[in-house]
Amino acid sequence: MSNRKSEVLDRDASKVLATSPADPAVAHNHFLSKLSFETDPSDVYHDITNKISGIVVVDARTPETYARGHIPGAINLPHRTIDSTTTASLPRDKVLVTYCDGVFCNASTKAAAKLTALGFKVKEMLDGMEGWRKEGYPTEETVMKMTIPASQ
Repeated sequence: MSNRKSEVLDRDASKVLATSPADPAVAHNHFLSKLSFETDPSDVYHDITNKISGIVVVDARTPETYARGHIPGAINLPHRTIDSTTTASLPRDKVLVTYCDGVFCNASTKAAAKLTALGFKVKEMLDGMEGWRKEGYPTEETVMKMTIPASQ
């Protein structure tokens, strides 16, 4: 069988080849675009350990979840609380890197949407805390203050 016939048969049977890949120049622009929106735990860890000052890592989860373990140096800014008041002290000259629990959590996406609407430069960290932990990177815990009401 000729190579041409084999390629046609492969394309007809293949899920991957059923849609032709994009032209390399178009694909290059697409992948560069993706990188302007996303980063990964490895890159964030690199920048933290090398004390790169151009990023601020933002944990978009609840304070309780943040307290149980977060990326060292990350600030806690739950996505539901993001507005012009809660972000007033955030630097506008740095890239904010949002994250949440992982692939089954969209708090980091919601935070990124709100932060960009407020004019911040943002990247979302893929795989969140799940990816961070899978890579074996360190985490910090925060002691939560509990207030016990006085007996009546």
